Amino acid sequence: MTRAKAPNFDPAKFRAALGQFATGVTVITTRTASGQPIGITASSFNSVSLDPPLVLWSLATKSASMAVFRANSHYVVNVLAASQLDLCRRFATVKGDRFAGVSHAAGDTGMPVLEGALAWFECHNRSRYDEGDHVIFVGEVERCGVREGVSQVAPLVFQAGDFHTLGPLD
Repeated sequence: MTRAKAPNFDPAKFRAALGQFATGVTVITTRTASGQPIGITASSFNSVSLDPPLVLWSLATKSASMAVFRANSHYVVNVLAASQLDLCRRFATVKGDRFAGVSHAAGDTGMPVLEGALAWFECHNRSRYDEGDHVIFVGEVERCGVREGVSQVAPLVFQAGDFHTLGPLD
């Protein structure tokens, strides 16, 4: 079996190249064993399969939330609207209770669904893959939903180190 050659670039160049790929922004939520809601901002979300319905996202191995996400059977992927930039930043940077003052409801799995999300996917934590400095989580979607009137709501997008939104190309 052949192996990959050593990279011919430095980490900064790799990061800059990756940054050119625009991604949607999500907040992944779950609960601790004691029932406390936790969540993290992630732009590493992607669809995997329609049958069975699978999605994936990744989390840095050094994340303080890693043990909870590894151990828990369920989580929710909340797709953010452009108007939810404050939630994105809160779940990316706030220490302590990120849910303080955040409107949410328990989904069918009991996991937190953020109010105003464009879409949400309630997932069974089907499998995990340790790769490099991240863990890839594959979730089997048990339930999903779309915000009413979503066609008129702009998504939150991250590209080249900054936040954006989208408009139609005509």
